[in-house]
Amino acid sequence: MPDIVVPAFISVTLGFVVFFLGAFLTRKVAVLGDYNIPEPVSGGLAVALLTWVFFALTGQQIAFDLEVRDYLLVAFFATIGLNAQISDLFRGGRLLLLLLALTLAFMILQNVVGLIGVTVFGLPSATSVLVGSASLIGGHGTAIAWGPQIEELTGFGAAPEMGVAAATLGLILAALLGGPIAKRLIDRNNLQSDQDNEPIVGLEFDDKENPDDLINHVSLMRGMLAVHVAILFGYILHLAIIEAGVKLPLFVPCLLVGIMMSNTVPFLLPRIAWPARTKALAVISDYCLSVFLAMSLMSLQLWTLAELGGPILFVLGLQLVMTVAFVLHVFFRLLGSSYQGAVLSAGFAGFTLGATPTAIANMSSVTKRYGPAPLAFIVLPLVSAFFVDLANAVIIQFFVNF
Repeated sequence: MPDIVVPAFISVTLGFVVFFLGAFLTRKVAVLGDYNIPEPVSGGLAVALLTWVFFALTGQQIAFDLEVRDYLLVAFFATIGLNAQISDLFRGGRLLLLLLALTLAFMILQNVVGLIGVTVFGLPSATSVLVGSASLIGGHGTAIAWGPQIEELTGFGAAPEMGVAAATLGLILAALLGGPIAKRLIDRNNLQSDQDNEPIVGLEFDDKENPDDLINHVSLMRGMLAVHVAILFGYILHLAIIEAGVKLPLFVPCLLVGIMMSNTVPFLLPRIAWPARTKALAVISDYCLSVFLAMSLMSLQLWTLAELGGPILFVLGLQLVMTVAFVLHVFFRLLGSSYQGAVLSAGFAGFTLGATPTAIANMSSVTKRYGPAPLAFIVLPLVSAFFVDLANAVIIQFFVNF
């Protein structure tokens, strides 16, 4: 029987349903709320399990058209850029450099663990990156790009599927790991936020203010206009970057344009009500991230993991153990064992095993419960969505040649 393809409009509509399903599960299943599992993750994985059951019973795959999801990702990163302040970037300069150095070191460790794993199973050494930084930090896009190249180089026919499966399992682990890590660090060290900023992503669970006093159609439209202008100029910048021979995801220049806009427009046009760090923009950001993540996780084809079995599960188990040990005993301590370090620990686990949106969702879930950490939301995307892609290409090439 042919596969079932869910059209784009129905897919995004299901994204809303999946989010509310996750919110229901988080309220009803105490462990999900206690360990800061984001609502889209709970709902998305539940639906992914249902599509797996459907596949097992009928042999038909359910595929979702994710065209709208890509727009939500770009819009989300535009909101992150619009909330950034140059003063934060200067204040976070040392933190940014430290986070970058730790990420580079971790990428090398990730590929070393991958090399150990594929050696145990007698697989070609070049496939190590497909269970290392290409699929985990790089995500599905990088795995899909490198899989055929490694297949051609090594003659290992399952290389493309191996990379996609590792990226899929990594995304699941990333979504489930960040919240519990932050909870352990915060509770064990009695940490609390010392910030009094407006939220960057999402509203606190115990927000007592009347949203109607702060958010209306005008504030939401003002925020969306700023987001779309950032996307427009980000798209133009992206075309220029491509012409220069540099490959970057579209959301990176949109993030950068958002930063430039929020640090120029309010000074050049002081009478304009600018949406940066308002609750209206936080709602837009949370909306885009929640639906994006719900659609990403509900569309996972979990049966592909079962088909590859042992080697993938073994190596990803090693990666999980190494990630937890690195975050708890190296990353958090070098970041000063602070509340901000705990929030960044949730984000670091999120993007080193999954993707930047997963990292932001992890951090957002933690800060909703424990309090804001605004600098974390600025420095982590700059590292995970910009610098890492450039460094990862070099590191992957080294391990493939090795």
